[in-house]
Amino acid sequence: MPVTADGLPRTAAPADPGPPPGLVVVGHFDQPPGYGVSRPRGADSWLFTWTTGGRGELRQGAAHTRAGVGDLVVLAPGVRHDYGVEGAAPHWRFWWAHCQARPSWAAWLGPFEVGEGMYVLPPTPADAHARIEAAFGRMLTAARWTGTGTPPGPAADREQVAVAHGAAARELALCALEEVVLLTAGTARTPSPRPGVDPRVRRAQEMVAADPGAPHTVESLAAGVGLSPSRFAHLFTEQLGRSPMRALREARLHHAARLLESTDLPVERVAAASGFVSPFHFNRVFRERYGLPPGAYRSGGPMVDG
Repeated sequence: MPVTADGLPRTAAPADPGPPPGLVVVGHFDQPPGYGVSRPRGADSWLFTWTTGGRGELRQGAAHTRAGVGDLVVLAPGVRHDYGVEGAAPHWRFWWAHCQARPSWAAWLGPFEVGEGMYVLPPTPADAHARIEAAFGRMLTAARWTGTGTPPGPAADREQVAVAHGAAARELALCALEEVVLLTAGTARTPSPRPGVDPRVRRAQEMVAADPGAPHTVESLAAGVGLSPSRFAHLFTEQLGRSPMRALREARLHHAARLLESTDLPVERVAAASGFVSPFHFNRVFRERYGLPPGAYRSGGPMVDG
């Protein structure tokens, strides 16, 4: 469950930007107390963590969570994040992967977003742990393959990092990570709507979801639910943890990503259909959110040599 994470350790790799979005990097760590990573500008790629021992603590913007055994936590690019060993834990053992998320994963991860591009999936059932561990092991093995000769066997030393080079190695590594995403999301119960959300806030969310590309403003949404703009903005932010315009931008970016995945519309028309007046602004905020510009996102990013 999301929690406050004040005092999260930041002793390791301060301001490390992380791998670029075109790489697939995977590793397995067992870190002692005091380990922590801070990225004030976030990473350029998505970060997946799956805990196998101890406890970790992660922060993404204003969203926080603790991670125990069986928890998958995913951090989208472009948002400040910090993570490390949870304060009272003796260690944190976890698999991690940096990569560009495949577009199809959005539907599986989306229901578990807790805000700010952080996705927290419920603990995976114990009987699925071995299969997920094996999938990460295959990801590590695939990433070590040079693309020539016979792919290497499983690594005996799990305390290592591997970077996938070449399209074949990246594809195999991403296929293994996709199995992790499907297993963790598929065995999780979709979270219920947040209790206690004011019906007027929920109605505004429905208005945005029904047509993200419409010229919504704080004033138009407030009028649609019968509140003054100031009262609506305060209530929305108080209950959902982000402003109406922040939520609207996220909905528009998600809509744009879906159009890029499922249509051949030019990027400029995708921007307009998603409510972005300026293609330049659309390209900038899309890259901040997904780690790649719209054209590269559509083409599959790291699945294409280049």
